[in-house]
Amino acid sequence: MSFLILMAALIGLLYLGLPMFVALFLLPLGVLLWVEGGIPALGEIVIGNLNGYLLVAIPLFMMMAHVMVRGRVVDDLYGAAFALLRKVRGGVGIATVLACTVFAAISGSSVATALTIGKIAIPQMLRYGMSRKGAFGVVAGGGTLGILIPPSAPMVLYAFVTETSVGALFLAGLVPGLMMALVFALYVYLTEGRAVAPADDPPPERIGTLMRRAGWSMTLPIFVLGGIYMGVFTATEAAGAGTLYAVLIAGAIYRTLTWRDLWDGVQDATRTSAMLLMIIAGAAVYGYMLTKMHIPQELAALVTEMGLSRTGFLVAMMVLLFILGLVLESFSIILLTMPAVLPSLAMLGIDKVWYGVLLTLSLEMALISPPVAMNLVVIKAITGAPLAEVNRSIIPYMLMLAGGTALLIAFPEIVLWLPRQAGYGG
Repeated sequence: MSFLILMAALIGLLYLGLPMFVALFLLPLGVLLWVEGGIPALGEIVIGNLNGYLLVAIPLFMMMAHVMVRGRVVDDLYGAAFALLRKVRGGVGIATVLACTVFAAISGSSVATALTIGKIAIPQMLRYGMSRKGAFGVVAGGGTLGILIPPSAPMVLYAFVTETSVGALFLAGLVPGLMMALVFALYVYLTEGRAVAPADDPPPERIGTLMRRAGWSMTLPIFVLGGIYMGVFTATEAAGAGTLYAVLIAGAIYRTLTWRDLWDGVQDATRTSAMLLMIIAGAAVYGYMLTKMHIPQELAALVTEMGLSRTGFLVAMMVLLFILGLVLESFSIILLTMPAVLPSLAMLGIDKVWYGVLLTLSLEMALISPPVAMNLVVIKAITGAPLAEVNRSIIPYMLMLAGGTALLIAFPEIVLWLPRQAGYGG
């Protein structure tokens, strides 16, 4: 109960208009001044939690995504996918799912995926006969793959907070991410049969050019993830190497990345990273307050008293995460909930890698939850469509994500099989 009261107080401060990092400092400072008279080790708490080598990977992965977007490397991605699938029933929509899947592996950001692919794909889908509901829904839903298919910045942060292997988390997200992409594509195939390809096929040389150019963008996630799993470099080193590789592709091969684009990408990645680090610092103080007030122990005792099974606890947490996702962004949710939840995971024997993927799926549902989730706002900004129309388009994808979460709770091996094959875990 104390944990829920503190969460409600934090959300109340946010609704008053305070920035997230300010609210994260003010609430624990106020509570601890009242309960204990102060925080004697404030500096040590903040510096200790920011002094993590793994955290360097987050701004580097963000920079990698900015380079690929600003270098317009992904522009050919959708064209190549459509060229491959143009004769398939609903092929233009399935091509969008495929493009979202590949770009998700490049960007690691759901909002960036929806924005980048949506600008290109929505006009094309409407042009070739997809319904407005179908076109809006497939971009918003496909965009959620950005934080599940590796590399994923939220997964890196989760690994840092929970002391879990980044490589194991990346592998664990791969099969569920591809599974959800397949489910989305099947839904488009069954519901958008009137979407037809143009009468005239593009010339073979045009298709070949698209495939070659799109192939370069597809080599980036292979380079990054392959390097991690083969032991060539750590996750942080992979982020740096991936950024350099992205600059090579956009600057030397595509020749579309200017020095101005590169500088703008550095500025954007720096601003986003600075904001995240301030939130991490605030969350460290918030976590210290939870520990001092024995919130983790209370939550573990509550689980014992209620007699929750492992499945019951996971379902309850997925609902809570979904609700939090309606008002908070993914990084904040990970930082705020994990200090309290970790002891319960250990008590119930819940694998941290398994829970990390389930958490990510719940965050994905929150990203497309009406009325004002981020991916929906992106679709509205791209199309100018009424938000109510965009909201209606996403309902089937929310149900598919909920079904996917239930399947992963029932069958954890879907998540854990690949990491175990690679030597992670038992």
